[in-house]
Amino acid sequence: MIPIRNIYYMLSYAFQVLNEQGYKNIATEQFYNVADLCAAILIRGISSQLKRGLGREYISETETLSALKGKINVSESIKTMTMLRNQMVCTYDKFSVNSKMNQIIKATVMLLMHTNISMQRKKELRKQMIFFSEVDDIDVHMIDWNIHYNRNNQTYRMLISICYLVTKGLLQTNKNGTTRLMDFLDEQRMCHLYEKFILEYYRKEHPELIAKASQIAWQLDDDMSEMLPVMQTDIMLSRGEKFLIIDAKYYSHMLQTRFDGHTIHSANLYQIFTYVKNKEVELADKPHVVSGMLLYAKTDERVFPDHTYQMSGNTISVKTLDLDCDFEKIAGRLDAIAEEYFK
Repeated sequence: MIPIRNIYYMLSYAFQVLNEQGYKNIATEQFYNVADLCAAILIRGISSQLKRGLGREYISETETLSALKGKINVSESIKTMTMLRNQMVCTYDKFSVNSKMNQIIKATVMLLMHTNISMQRKKELRKQMIFFSEVDDIDVHMIDWNIHYNRNNQTYRMLISICYLVTKGLLQTNKNGTTRLMDFLDEQRMCHLYEKFILEYYRKEHPELIAKASQIAWQLDDDMSEMLPVMQTDIMLSRGEKFLIIDAKYYSHMLQTRFDGHTIHSANLYQIFTYVKNKEVELADKPHVVSGMLLYAKTDERVFPDHTYQMSGNTISVKTLDLDCDFEKIAGRLDAIAEEYFK
C-alpha cells in the first residue's frame, strides 16, 4: 500500500508545477484517500486558473436572429421559413469559456463530488463551479483526451493530466452498462505515474545525468523493418560512455509462479535484453558501456527480486523500489542506483 503522501511526491515530480508556491502546503495536509488528494490539487489549480481567467476558444454557434451575424445558413432558413418572421438562421463563432478543457474540468469535478472526499473540499469545488455555469456538461466516458497545448493554454496541462487520472481511476463500467466507482488509480494508471516519476526524479535531482525516455532503433541487417514494434524506453540515463536503460514495472505480482517456484516475467526480461543489445550495436563505433534494469515497484509479496546478471557482455539487473516507506528512503534508493552505475 502506497502512503498518500508518497503519491503526492510522485505527482510533484511528474508534474513540476506542483512544486510552485500555491501547491507546496498540500504536502502537509491530511487526506482520506487519493481522490481527496487529487481534489485538493484541482482546487488549487482551478483557483490559480480563475485568477488568470478561464481559457476561451471560438465555438461555432447556430441561432435564429433578426440581425445578420456571421454566415447565413440558407438551407436551414428556408427549411424553417424564418424569413416569414423577418429572421435568418445564422452560424457564427463565439469566443466562449465553453471550451473542451473547461468541459473536462467540470465533468471531473462533478465526478469527484460523488466520491469519498472531505465535505470542506466538496464545498470549495461547488463554489468554483459557479464560474463554470456557461460550460456544458459532458459525458466523462466520451472525452477525447487528444489535446494540443500551446502558449495560450499551457497552464491547463497539469489540470487536464490530473483530470485524466481521476476519470480513468474512478470509473468502471459494470456488465449491465451502469457506472460504478472503483479504487482510485488502478494498476495501469499507477504504472504510467511510476514511470513518469522515476524519469522526472532523475531529471531534477541528477542534472549530471542525461535522463530521457528515448526510442532505440532496431539494428537490422537489411532495410526490412515493416511491422516491427517501436522500442520505447521508460527511462534512459547516460553520462559519457555509460548508459543505463531502466524499464519501470508496476504490477500487483512482481514474479511469475510455476510449481511453487518464482521466476522473473519472461517477457520483461526479453524486452530489456533486446533494448540493451540493440543500443550496444548502435554505439559499436564508439566507447560504451550499456546496462539494463527492470525496476519493479515492491509489493507485499514475501519473495521479491534483487539480482544482477551478466548476459552476453552486459549487466542486466532486476531490482525493487519500496514505495511504502518514508519518501527520503525512496529518494535514497534512486540516488544509490545512479551512484552505482555512474560513479
